[in-house]
Amino acid sequence: MKKWILAAAITAALSACANAPANVALPQGVSLIENVALAESGVGIPYKKYQLANGLTVILHQDHSDPLVHVDVTYHVGSARELPGRSGFAHLFEHMMFQGSEHVGDEQHFKTVTEAGGTLNGTTNTDRTNYFETVPSNQLEKMLWLESDRMGYFLPALTDNKFEVQRETVKNERAQRIDNQPYGRMNERFNQAFYPSGHQYSWPVIGWPEDLNRAQLDDVKHFFQRWYGPNNATLTIGGDFDEMQTLAWVNKYFGEIPRGPEVKPEAKTLVTLDKTRYISMEDRVHLPLLRMAFPTVYASHEDEAALDLLANIIGGGPTSLVYKNLVKDGYAVQAGVSHPCQELACQFSIYALANPARGGQLADVERRIRESIAEFEQRGVTDDDLQKVKVQFEANTIFGLQSVKGKVSTLALNQTFFGNPDMIAHDLKRYANVTKEDVMRVFNTYIKGKPSVVMSVVPQGQQQLIAHEDNFVAPAPRVAAEAVTGMVDVAKAGSSFDRSVMPSAQQAPVITAPSLWTDKLANGIEVMGTESDETPTVELLIYLNGGHRLTDVKQAGLAGLTAAMLNESSDKRSTEELAQALEMLGSSVSFGSSIYQSYIKVSALTSHLDETLAIVEEKLFHPGFKESDFARVQQQHLQSLQHMQSDPNYVADSQFDALLYGKDTALGVSEMGTPASVSQLTLDDVKAFYNKQFRAGNAQIVAVTNLSKAQLMPKLKGLAQWQGEATPLPSLAAMPALDAGTVYILDKPGAAQSVIKIGKRAMPYDATGEFFKSYLMNYPLGGAFNSRINLNLREDKGYTYGARSYFSGGSELGLFEASASVRSDVTAKALTEFAKEINAYQAEGMTDKELAFLRSSISQGQALDYETPYQKAGFMRKIQRYKLAADYTQQQADIIKAVDKDELNQLAKEKLNLDKMIVLIVGDRAKIEQEIKALGYQVKNLQL
Repeated sequence: MKKWILAAAITAALSACANAPANVALPQGVSLIENVALAESGVGIPYKKYQLANGLTVILHQDHSDPLVHVDVTYHVGSARELPGRSGFAHLFEHMMFQGSEHVGDEQHFKTVTEAGGTLNGTTNTDRTNYFETVPSNQLEKMLWLESDRMGYFLPALTDNKFEVQRETVKNERAQRIDNQPYGRMNERFNQAFYPSGHQYSWPVIGWPEDLNRAQLDDVKHFFQRWYGPNNATLTIGGDFDEMQTLAWVNKYFGEIPRGPEVKPEAKTLVTLDKTRYISMEDRVHLPLLRMAFPTVYASHEDEAALDLLANIIGGGPTSLVYKNLVKDGYAVQAGVSHPCQELACQFSIYALANPARGGQLADVERRIRESIAEFEQRGVTDDDLQKVKVQFEANTIFGLQSVKGKVSTLALNQTFFGNPDMIAHDLKRYANVTKEDVMRVFNTYIKGKPSVVMSVVPQGQQQLIAHEDNFVAPAPRVAAEAVTGMVDVAKAGSSFDRSVMPSAQQAPVITAPSLWTDKLANGIEVMGTESDETPTVELLIYLNGGHRLTDVKQAGLAGLTAAMLNESSDKRSTEELAQALEMLGSSVSFGSSIYQSYIKVSALTSHLDETLAIVEEKLFHPGFKESDFARVQQQHLQSLQHMQSDPNYVADSQFDALLYGKDTALGVSEMGTPASVSQLTLDDVKAFYNKQFRAGNAQIVAVTNLSKAQLMPKLKGLAQWQGEATPLPSLAAMPALDAGTVYILDKPGAAQSVIKIGKRAMPYDATGEFFKSYLMNYPLGGAFNSRINLNLREDKGYTYGARSYFSGGSELGLFEASASVRSDVTAKALTEFAKEINAYQAEGMTDKELAFLRSSISQGQALDYETPYQKAGFMRKIQRYKLAADYTQQQADIIKAVDKDELNQLAKEKLNLDKMIVLIVGDRAKIEQEIKALGYQVKNLQL
């Protein structure tokens, strides 16, 4: 694709130029609306916009850098098109659209895309619903066939059974993402108070449970007929394709779909509040949370950019006033300000997680937030404030365009909401033109002295912590007489060809791994890189072997705490000064840790790499390790640990590891540590671990950049001064004997779902041996969406939002795990179905069709493996860490072609013996224990 060139200054003119349409014969009924290229100094996305006779907008963006295409169909319908008392239709319908259509069989959409080596999904928000696939470029026609069939021929395949199963799936999704999560119900409660009764944003996208129960099959049919016409959709295609052939396919598959009812834009009426509304709720949480928001404008409003800058100044990170007054002073564990915008409304949103160690009183938190707002009024706006926010916006724009999916999503969103696919140049100019006066004006207009909604979320039984007595109660919901209005008769779609014939794939693209180079710094640190000229950016990752595994188990959490301290001050500059320096560059530098590694992630515009690396070296070689920083970071870490105990998934993960690996090993204790281990750590412990971990001998570097090896290596010379030999890992303690066949229950009273984990220890990672072949073996069982386990528990039974199984391996050990979050009332039934699927697969193995499916899916999917800088970096890191051959992916491809069913089925017999596995369930014991015992399992209860 065209190489990106960043303008020298953000104030430079960045407008795209509309070229005259090329004199090319287009398919009948296809009109070229716009042909946009880029000036040499421009930043944006070149595209061509077409329209079919039925009103479908088609946007094409060619990018030949990788042999893949991304297809997105966005419908201008979300929950804002619903009516009071009829919520959840848009999201429920998104689920229904994956259940087959007139010419596509049940469950075939996922199977077809996955077998083609692709990925797919759909998402719904307040204002739009989109469906998308990323596939190897030879599969494009097949994707157009799939998308067109559900746009034009969905209703004949809609049945009561499909509707009921997907309604249950949505209920499970709600239970998993909202009802069973800390603060999960906060947003829907908040929006009831923030928006007027009956406002389109006053109900949740996923819907109220009673509204989902109220829905009828005919309501879903009418929703489709009302909103899913081609004239309310944008089809966007990006990637490696032939333009005229693609237009011909688009016209063939979509051109005969009749136009739907006309869709008018929703009115954009500014939200107002008569007074400050206080609301509160109790939840199963540890940290009290205060959320405050002021109504402002709507997306693309002339004041949006200035409000975004205002939010960043007041609460956008370590240099902000809210951070200084709440987090730095220890009154909050986290706090921030943002200005999220939707099509019809925006919120100036503030949140703070109170620190219980400082009392946790939300009235104190609110007071400090309001004092921060008042401090801004006195302080005003500085030149640095404006510059850093503008640079950040510019950099984020560039980083957001590192993938075809990112560019396609941007084009689709902008076309849907603004009628202009590429708003990048416009937005850069819009933010560049914001002045100090603009920021103060919007502050006075929308924030100063204005009413807001203030919500307190407190631990159960601790109402004394709320900020203020409630003074608002949401009115009783109304229920619209009809679920869908504006219906008109639309002709049934016909077809001039046999749509039941799935298009065959074109010739498979040649898949090549990134071209890699290797070198060493003067101190012996290995550097591996690849050149990518798609964006003028650098993604540099410094990995250090060790991480959590390098610590004594009694000091669990030390690796993460040390990394957190390295994100703080140096001995030359404060945390705030370093953050300010990075913000002014549009760069990020982040220290972190995982089980086997500590790491430094560096993202920078190429033009600012030298300055960014100077900050990396300052943080790495001259850490401040100040007592004040340590006290705050340690307290934040401890409170976060307590908070994580409210998350059933975190609890299940940590408890399952403890059962498999034992609490005497680093593998059996969370890398975050425990409250007991972290509370005993000292600053001296951090310094000692820093000296042991952050040595040149432990380090390796990977880089993805538009710079050549010859250009990059001299810029890394500062890291060549790094010294120190490699640090060996301590011996791994003996593994505990597994009490196989036992079901362990960890009680979470009132839990809406049960988290089920089934598994055992397994082999470490290898790229071409038993581990890799076991990955292949498991694919039909639980590795793909249309695997046996997921089809059974999700699609057939409606027990869960998703179920899977997998092998995971590190350098020493691995595991096999099958897992799902299921409705509490079907916990025992779900466990029975898991056992049935695993036992049958172990005994009988996969079928010939399943073998063919896994071969096709995994081998063709390699076309998607190297697109983004982080995908390339991950590929290189795997080669480094496991000392793999540079062509290991080709070796894997050869194995996929050659391995036979008998060998994989023999692995299933050896690796999937359920009698050697344990089961952990995190859920409401009072509701589930007796039914599990009735299945014949030995049950043991665990305590946190």
